Amino acid sequence: MARLPSLSLRNLILSHSSSFLRPTPPLLPPPIALLLPKSLSFLSTKTPIKPHATNPTEKTLLLLKKDERVVSPGNSSHEAERVQNTTSASTIAAIVTSLGGPPGAVGIVRLSGPSAVAIVARVFRPATIKNKKNSWRPISHVVEYGVVLDPHGNVLDEVLAIPMLAPRSYTREDVVELQCHGSEVCLRRVLRACLEAGARLADPGEFTLRAFLNGRLDLSQAENVGRLVSAKSVAAADAALAGIQGGFSSLVKSLRTQCIELLTEIEARLDFDDEMPPLDLNLIMTKIHAMSQDVENALETANYDKLLQSGLQIAIVGRPNVGKSSLLNAWSKSERAIVTEIAGTTRDVVEASVTVRGIPVTLLDTAGIRETDDIVEKIGVERSEAVAMGADVIILTVSALDGWTSEDTKLLDRIQSNKKTLGSSSPVILVVNKIDCAPSAQTEWVDRDGDSFSKHVFTCAVTGEGIHDLETAILEIVGLNRIPSGGRRWTVNQRQCEQLVWTKEALSRLKSSIEEELPLDFWTIDLRDATLALGQISGEDISEEVLSNIFGKFCIGK
Repeated sequence: MARLPSLSLRNLILSHSSSFLRPTPPLLPPPIALLLPKSLSFLSTKTPIKPHATNPTEKTLLLLKKDERVVSPGNSSHEAERVQNTTSASTIAAIVTSLGGPPGAVGIVRLSGPSAVAIVARVFRPATIKNKKNSWRPISHVVEYGVVLDPHGNVLDEVLAIPMLAPRSYTREDVVELQCHGSEVCLRRVLRACLEAGARLADPGEFTLRAFLNGRLDLSQAENVGRLVSAKSVAAADAALAGIQGGFSSLVKSLRTQCIELLTEIEARLDFDDEMPPLDLNLIMTKIHAMSQDVENALETANYDKLLQSGLQIAIVGRPNVGKSSLLNAWSKSERAIVTEIAGTTRDVVEASVTVRGIPVTLLDTAGIRETDDIVEKIGVERSEAVAMGADVIILTVSALDGWTSEDTKLLDRIQSNKKTLGSSSPVILVVNKIDCAPSAQTEWVDRDGDSFSKHVFTCAVTGEGIHDLETAILEIVGLNRIPSGGRRWTVNQRQCEQLVWTKEALSRLKSSIEEELPLDFWTIDLRDATLALGQISGEDISEEVLSNIFGKFCIGK
């Protein structure tokens, strides 16, 4: 789905500000309440909420006799308040299936908001309703077949309407999805009819933003929704899905709860030290060490996440006619590059995509680097050098048949000089290609510049020999050899990583405060810092600017 320029989400965020973006309250209540920590709702995410008894005279939100949103003995007051608060929000609509490519058989227009049912009722006529005066009265999660009409009564498309009434929907608002025929013309006509009937076009990521603001997802789960939609590999999709299902969220909630519980214990002793037993410092240090280890384990996934999202760029360089293009073709199992016996065949950068242990890798076949008077070839050489300096890994290819030549030495010196000038730290792997032409090369090869290479691998592009060894060498260099073969269960992105670093530093300061026997007031400062950083990850303490930045990167319709 094409992304539109990021629009302000201020109105939607501010409409929920009473429950999500109000000034951060004190983490602890007045001192007297500290004697009863179990009764404090903000000290535990699992504190039960008492059912709300329905008052027959009380005005409730009612669309149908069996509307799940109606306050009932089975629904909590918090749930009812959440549903009623949706009336202050507008109803949004968007095409949620991909546009721009070949049309699919089915496309979907989604609406979400307090007026979703009413708006769809204005444009949708079920096949079971013959009388135009009868309005559509949906039953949640029951599919109905019918047609979408324009204001003049003309049929725009045959559709299936799927109502999902609050709170049993993605956004926890009333949601209606209209499954149309997949052509862009049909989808845009149906969307236009919904907009003319009272909906407004959704901003990028607004459906998921509403899910977050309504408590359907926490912020880390919402971020993983965007990453799942844009996943470029199976490993990236698996990691994002694990994040949506709460793997990382559970860890963050557990760490935050432990920090608050420990903070409660310490704050209590600041005012009631004479009435409470002394702190078990050994137990506290054990807890802090365990929390620090959990944070450290989470931080280890940050590099893996970066590779999952952006992948690796690998530049294949070397002098002409050493088999660079053949190596790219063999590695990618395609005929992306033209291969001839004529030196200098490749004049421009040729790309091919592969996947190594779930990581998307872009291979860049470059023109042979040498001194030349040919204007076109000289441009190709310049591009090759630029690509090499921008790559994550450089593969210097030489021919086993020719051995290490003076031209290879000049090329290596050229690469090292450019790396030093640009401050590049990209590792260089030596690949000795064409070993089928020199079988003894593997045992007799003399590596004259061994200190310049992170690894060296012998390959045969014709048979594919050595490709697996080359992939293994790359995994070791970038640190992926320590990743389980199935990938990480979940990963942390850059924003989450920054907050985890703050948490780690706060816990480290807390250890020092305890070891140096500083007053308890110093302990509480560090614990508050850790708690606030963890709250930034889950979205419990977050600013409007951060929310706009996160959800503005989503596509329209998600």
